Amino acid sequence: MNWDRIEGQWKQFRGQAQQQWAKLTDDDWELVKGKREELVGKVQSLYGKKKDEAEREVDAWGNTLR
Repeated sequence: MNWDRIEGQWKQFRGQAQQQWAKLTDDDWELVKGKREELVGKVQSLYGKKKDEAEREVDAWGNTLR
């Protein structure tokens, strides 16, 4: 899915993202607001992943959205 669309409809997709990455806090989600790079950074830091691994995971999640 296009990240501009995810960002625009973030309130709809946030719940699904919270299920995927439960370690992120409400403050983290407010910071992310559907921005891919912000989400990648949070996944990378909170889950101890390399940047490319976090990017693949975030992109795979985004591709499951309809």
